[in-house]
Amino acid sequence: MMPSKSTTRKTHRFTRRDFLSQTTLGAVIGGGIFSSASPSLANLSNDEIRVAFLSCGGRANELMGSFSKISGVKIVGLCDPDPGRLAKAHERFPDAKTAKDLRVLIEDPNIDAVVVATCNHWHCLASIWAMQAGKDVYVEKPLSHSQWEGEQTVAAARKYARICQVGTQQRSDPMQAQIKKFLHDERGIGNLIRVRVNRYGARGSIGKRSEPLPKDPKIDFDLWLGPAADRPVFRNAWHYDWHWDWNTGSGEMGNWGVHVLDDVRNVVYRDSVRVPKRILGGGGRIVWNDAGESPNVHAIAMDTGSIPLVMGLSNLPNAPDGKKSPDIPGPSSGYVVYGEGGRLEGQRGRAMAFDPSGKLIKEFKGNSGSGHQANFIEGVRTRRPELLNAEVQVGHDSTGWCNLANICYLAGNHDDLRSKAEAGIQVPGWEELMREMQEHLRAHGVEPDDSAIRLSHWLELDPQSSRFVGEHAVAGNAWIKRQYREPYSVPSII
Repeated sequence: MMPSKSTTRKTHRFTRRDFLSQTTLGAVIGGGIFSSASPSLANLSNDEIRVAFLSCGGRANELMGSFSKISGVKIVGLCDPDPGRLAKAHERFPDAKTAKDLRVLIEDPNIDAVVVATCNHWHCLASIWAMQAGKDVYVEKPLSHSQWEGEQTVAAARKYARICQVGTQQRSDPMQAQIKKFLHDERGIGNLIRVRVNRYGARGSIGKRSEPLPKDPKIDFDLWLGPAADRPVFRNAWHYDWHWDWNTGSGEMGNWGVHVLDDVRNVVYRDSVRVPKRILGGGGRIVWNDAGESPNVHAIAMDTGSIPLVMGLSNLPNAPDGKKSPDIPGPSSGYVVYGEGGRLEGQRGRAMAFDPSGKLIKEFKGNSGSGHQANFIEGVRTRRPELLNAEVQVGHDSTGWCNLANICYLAGNHDDLRSKAEAGIQVPGWEELMREMQEHLRAHGVEPDDSAIRLSHWLELDPQSSRFVGEHAVAGNAWIKRQYREPYSVPSII
């Protein structure tokens, strides 16, 4: 349970909203006459949903704008261990209660739901504490920093009967349903053969200091760190670049990769594959010689048990002095579905289908999931998690693919690179991806056998336990759960 400066809550709060949902609305649903025009829903629309933000950084501020536009929603709480960020957010919402410790808002009985847009390492613990205190949760992607804590977050939503939505907002784009219909019902490109996923977006070095980055005395670093280890930081900036430190972030795979992998889990696999049967991957952090730890080039192959998948990722431009991403098949941040009768190229907000000759046969246009936050509020009002487009189980599964991809890198090494890479050739598209990656590395003066490159063996997974099994299970399972810093341990939810 949550360590508290006051009273720790052992049961969830039964609110006026719960009462309404379990009486009037429950009767409507039970009678089989639920509709968006129901008089009961009209009454519930007058029940103000009071939302608190447990951080005030860049993404949180974007979400403040989204939530503040939803009818019947009021932002009543703001929290951040950085007083400068907190003060700026308070200027936008001067009536909101403020705190540097998120537990103050989580324990407040006048708050119905919280938005968790903290650093990745805080996502699960903050969400679980909030659900234990009777709050509904909108948590940013990636859901988890490790597989185990994501499982505990799903368990908490079930145990405490909470509404929990993950911020993979493209799930709320109506275009996704159209693409699924085209691929599966209409069989617009025939039988599906394979999937290629891309995340190519140029970034830069985060620097590497000779002395640790000084801590700002105004920031409460104990609260900022939470579950993460207290260790020196050698990058140039504290905020945002935590993404590339394994202690606090999940690399580009968890930052942007989760969006495109979630798209293909949705439109190609229709959420039927929770974990792949096997996964192979690796990469390196090259060229920059900075303080970052996560790879800036990354490649994975998945045996899903159905349609095979490969993914390429790079934060390097096409050339040392370039600004563009390298030339690759399909969108730089998106995916390509190959079928017997053509291909579909999808990305945020749009998609195009082509016949085998390359002729455009259908185009899809979307809204990038602009209604995702409203979808969460709908779930809060109705108490129906099945209405959520990215319910916590779905978010956990999609985040899990990213966690597993990162485990391939972390559990991999430099030994036998060639033989491990050749083991992936059985997956369609892998050989092509390896050639592209070799050319990409050489464009930056890096040979494919550089000492910074590491690769895993094929890692086999048990679909029931989501744990690695087989010859290399020990190496993979070592990364399923992180070490937590007390008193900020993610609890085991039974």
